[in-house]
Amino acid sequence: MTAFPEFHWTDADGVEHVARWRSEAGSPPPRRAVVADDRTTADIAYRLACEGTSLVWQGDFQNARQLLQALARRIERRPKKAKPAAAPGDAFNLHRMAQAQRARTLGMLLIPLEADYSIALRRAPDLRAACEEAYGAGGERSIASLRELLGIVGAHEWRKKGVPVAALGGERIHPHYGVFSPVRGEYVELVARAPLPSTSLAFDIGVGTGVLAAVLASRGVERVVATDQDKRALACAAENVARLGYAQQVEIVEADLFPDGRAPLVVCNPPWVPARPSSPLEYAVYDPDSRMLRGFLSGLAAHLAPGGEGWLILSDFAEHLGLRTRDELLGWIDAAGLAVVGRDDVKPAHPKASDPTDPLHRARAAETTSLWRLAARN
Repeated sequence: MTAFPEFHWTDADGVEHVARWRSEAGSPPPRRAVVADDRTTADIAYRLACEGTSLVWQGDFQNARQLLQALARRIERRPKKAKPAAAPGDAFNLHRMAQAQRARTLGMLLIPLEADYSIALRRAPDLRAACEEAYGAGGERSIASLRELLGIVGAHEWRKKGVPVAALGGERIHPHYGVFSPVRGEYVELVARAPLPSTSLAFDIGVGTGVLAAVLASRGVERVVATDQDKRALACAAENVARLGYAQQVEIVEADLFPDGRAPLVVCNPPWVPARPSSPLEYAVYDPDSRMLRGFLSGLAAHLAPGGEGWLILSDFAEHLGLRTRDELLGWIDAAGLAVVGRDDVKPAHPKASDPTDPLHRARAAETTSLWRLAARN
């Protein structure tokens, strides 16, 4: 844990404390800290948090949760200046800025953790297993925002419960902390119904939870080589394919995009939005400058067996935000020596697509997810 900076504060009795700062987003520790407890009002806490002063909680844990909810309500009530409707790209940037400001403010309520991740507060739950899954083994005292800890608890519950996948006959995929969960099932369904060019071998580029590798194996592909660079994803995928009984068919390999060799089928579901992630947890959503997308396209022909296909699963959400054009995508495909031999489209059914209060509703309502079938040009 020595890679994490130290965080210092003085409690109400004048005792100085030091702990390792924990932030999965990579945020630096707050420069100022005061202690807070059950007597701290939401208005005072909100003012301090907005000023950049963190609150180290010493009261009842459940009261801290209520205080965090009160801070969130005050953020939502903050008056917003009436502005003309922004262009989609501007709306996206404003939305991300607002999200970042909200995260900073809510991230100022801090909870000290003992060396084994236990919490020495009244009515505190046992978060040791959840923290070990997210942070690894303990060893010394640390401190993290309550908001982050609640996210870790939520991820722990998803990992235990799993996400049912219709394309796997209702079997569940169990996402690890920091690995994108297949809650949006439309892209999985596209892979489940596309005609297979071969059942001998497939590459799955960017394996994540392993859901697409498992779907390919369930469809009878004899061998799937699935790659990723993220340690959490590699462990998550290996665990899922083993649980589903596909460990003999699916090989998990640490690699930057492609494994060695060629395959008659190469599948990739890259991040859909060409923007910079604000934390490692957003790597599965944001792809700066479309690096993974362009890397997959530029290297695909060299890794396709004769007559093989590359399946690119991609949403056009970025196009509706004005962050990428269809002509750009088609230009990258052409420049890579590839041809489009087919495309299957599906409309997302997630709740935000039908929520008119969502700041990005227009783009979400127009979004289409596609499986592009690509082949090397002769």
